Amino acid sequence: MPGIFLQTGSAMVKPDGLRYIPCMDIRPSIRFTALLLGAVLALLAACGKEDKETAIPPGSRVLALGDSLTEGLGVKREEAWPALLADKTGWDVSNGGVSGDTSEAALKRLPHLLEQHEPVLVLVALGGNDMLRRIPPQEIIANLEKILVLIKARGAKPVLLSIPQPSLAGAVFQNLSAPGFYRELAAAQQVPLIEDAVPDVLSDPQLKADQIHPNAAGHALLAETIFGELASIGYAP
Repeated sequence: MPGIFLQTGSAMVKPDGLRYIPCMDIRPSIRFTALLLGAVLALLAACGKEDKETAIPPGSRVLALGDSLTEGLGVKREEAWPALLADKTGWDVSNGGVSGDTSEAALKRLPHLLEQHEPVLVLVALGGNDMLRRIPPQEIIANLEKILVLIKARGAKPVLLSIPQPSLAGAVFQNLSAPGFYRELAAAQQVPLIEDAVPDVLSDPQLKADQIHPNAAGHALLAETIFGELASIGYAP
């Protein structure tokens, strides 16, 4: 009798001995799974968000450590990007740029600058003269690493700026780029990196006074870009 089933508790038994289990109401399981999936996605989203740094208030002392790109060779002192950044933030930004400086030379004068200015933030824009002089990358990395470590040891926050690799092809095609060791060093030292500000300006002939230095418009764009990056990090007010 294929059409007859015997009910036994929650199951049915057919005459041939086979058990038939009726479908369960799976709606509670679906709701639970949806809630669990939502919780997991929310947790992943929270983990993916990086907490911003505390904003540095106006009047704070900031040091821009660099070479002629920071000093402002070819423009007035007040037109160089450190002065323009001071105008945008209200910080007391000291221009610690020295034309021709290598990373080694800047490292030697850094302790005095830190003692003199007592900055809470140091923007490090070095390496261009090293690369022009064909100093091995390992030496540049070692010097920059010591600079970052020293800044942190004095209680200040360092931010590293990438400097583009000198390249005839990059200049011709207006596409200069920084060597990868800046990104690797920033990751190893866990410091913020402003990667494209200087390369983008130096790739544009309209923003340069000569082959390797920004003009006033270039410094203005540098200041604007650096300010935006610092705001993204959380430092800029």
